[in-house]
Amino acid sequence: DLADPMKEPLAAVVSLGGCTGSFVSPDGLIITNHHCVQQALQVNSTPEANLVEHGFLAKTRADEKSAGPTQHVYITQGSKDITAEMTDGLAAIADPVARTKEVERREKAQLAACEKGRPAIKCSVESFYRGAEWQLIEQLELRDIRLVHAPARSIGNYGGEIDNWAWPRHTGDYSFFRAYVGKDGQPAEFAKDNVPYHPTHWLKVATTPLAESDFVMVAGYPGQTNRITTYSEVKFDVDVSYPQRIEQIQEFYDVLTALAAKGGMTAIKANMFKQFVQNALENQQSVLAGLTRGDALEVKRKLDEQVRAWAAKPGNEDYAKAIAALEETFTEARKTAKVDGVFARAANGSTMLGVANLLVRMAEERPKKDADRKAGFQDRDLPDLLDQQKQLAQQFDPDIDRALMQLALKRALALPEADRPWLATMLAPAKGQAIDLALIDQRIGEWYKATTLTDEKVRIKLLTKGTSKELAKSKDPFIKVAVAMRPALKAFEAQQEARAGVRLLLAPKYAIAMREALDGALAPDANSTLRVTYGTVKRRGDGLPFTLASEIPAKDKGEEPFDAPPALLAAIKAKTWGPYADPTLGEVPVDFLSDVDTTGGNSGSPTLNGKGELVGLLFDGTTESVSSDVVFDPKITRSIHADIRYALWVMDAIDGADNLLTEMGVTPSL
Repeated sequence: DLADPMKEPLAAVVSLGGCTGSFVSPDGLIITNHHCVQQALQVNSTPEANLVEHGFLAKTRADEKSAGPTQHVYITQGSKDITAEMTDGLAAIADPVARTKEVERREKAQLAACEKGRPAIKCSVESFYRGAEWQLIEQLELRDIRLVHAPARSIGNYGGEIDNWAWPRHTGDYSFFRAYVGKDGQPAEFAKDNVPYHPTHWLKVATTPLAESDFVMVAGYPGQTNRITTYSEVKFDVDVSYPQRIEQIQEFYDVLTALAAKGGMTAIKANMFKQFVQNALENQQSVLAGLTRGDALEVKRKLDEQVRAWAAKPGNEDYAKAIAALEETFTEARKTAKVDGVFARAANGSTMLGVANLLVRMAEERPKKDADRKAGFQDRDLPDLLDQQKQLAQQFDPDIDRALMQLALKRALALPEADRPWLATMLAPAKGQAIDLALIDQRIGEWYKATTLTDEKVRIKLLTKGTSKELAKSKDPFIKVAVAMRPALKAFEAQQEARAGVRLLLAPKYAIAMREALDGALAPDANSTLRVTYGTVKRRGDGLPFTLASEIPAKDKGEEPFDAPPALLAAIKAKTWGPYADPTLGEVPVDFLSDVDTTGGNSGSPTLNGKGELVGLLFDGTTESVSSDVVFDPKITRSIHADIRYALWVMDAIDGADNLLTEMGVTPSL
């Protein structure tokens, strides 16, 4: 059953495009994490009705709000092994760039054949084991998704940045969407007369109490792990990549903190972004700490030696040569890694510049036959690109965007002049004018003052009809920068395609060698495809693997992030547990720990018992366990789950979400 996405329970598990959710009623009700609905809360917020802070509950279907045009739901229908179709004959292509383009051509052909005549189906080609295996995956795409319920931030994000990645935890990280379709039952864009989607399967809420050492499993769409890597890749990340990334994320976080103090919509948007940025910051800090603490790097080095020892055996010479050549590509790329990273960031340094680059590239691609266009610019991509432009106005904030642009250009300015000739192209200094911070500030001020790309009609017209000739004559400052930077971006793209083309033949060899060295006991890295992980409810050191509602008042300070609503504190004081109390614990459990293997993208994943019933929602890991994304260590790996009993109790006793409880098969009783 767990190998078939069309059967229970996997058929109820969906991708939200970055998070995971699951159907919990026959009428398309989807449960996920509170932090996974932040975008939907933000696009529906105003200074007068701040849903990000105060939450939302639709008492009727008519009250449900669009989650925004970019919020889709993807339901996996099946997969097909296409390794031979994707890899046969690649070694005969001598030019690495041509090899990369051939793989892209094959991928586009697979997608076109898969989606032909099936407008509701979205297909993707995914590689596993660094390109040693390839799968064609089919998903039903639902495009009308609505916000149904989210608790107040003081419940859904209780503990905030202080408790993030920490244990013990008291966070009610749950919320609800609903999927809608047209009256004909087919996926459709948002329309008031659409009807709820009826899934083939949905999860039932568990009635058997969850206890320590009980079996649990999590199904979801984990985003990315990096375990099938060489020792030198990890060592370079530890020495260079993680520190640089942490520094950059910290810069953005500090800017958002300052902007959050401005008030109004800027503050609402800045606070929403801040939550994600802080999450990324602490994740990267914890990965770095985990890899430099204890013996993680030594474990990785020994595994790498084991792989190379297998490749050195007679008969495995091709693998040994490939691994040596792969290492050479890393050495070469590291010489320009910093400069390449700064360029990539500056060239798409803000939302507005990113839009301008999109328009310039689309104008280049549109005259070509659809099959010959770059992936991402084909007819199949246009609906999503249009949705992004429609949602941009709801999310865009000029102050935040300016700050992003300034950070990117300041980092470029810190490079030696010889490493950033393109910066002069971007800033276009007058003769004799210095390229300095003053010029950066001047240009950014001019660009945002004069741009017309904040107008949705302008963006959509240029996206669907703009020509290269028209854009070359544009007076919009961001389009002028994008046009001027296009040659540099083309050269950078060619460099990346050449490196990718070389590794297409080499990286799979390392992955296969690792699998052989481990006698086949190697799972593929996470790549946002549907996976199952299993384990048990398991404590970390001393103390219970559960946190309790009665512990909240002692933790509460009456100010963010420990500012539980008065109604919640009163219900805890009165011990109004109802049927949601655990018979052993004597009250409502809030969160629990397990040793399942999860990562980003698993947020919102249903946690199931052995019967496939819903017992919780995966929402986080612990600080010491996130380094398992790179070097897996089962001894320290722990995942944090919101106990479904706490979610139900809050819905019943605090928020009055009786309509949703009833829909889920739970009888309201408080």
